[in-house]
Amino acid sequence: MRLEEILAQALEKVNNDRYVLSVAVGQRADELSKGAKPLLDSEQTKNMKYTDIAIKEIASGILVIDGVE
Repeated sequence: MRLEEILAQALEKVNNDRYVLSVAVGQRADELSKGAKPLLDSEQTKNMKYTDIAIKEIASGILVIDGVE
């Protein structure tokens, strides 16, 4: 799947609010950089950057953002 498609899915999860998505991705990427384990399969995340992992977690619905319905 292309990054544009994943981003579109992630935006849908946050009601197309780019600000909320950017803050959530930034916070999750920071957690991952400090040692948090990715919620995705390790094979999927092998060569991915922290921000890409965060976007994919949100897009797939694994990572839910508080306050967004």
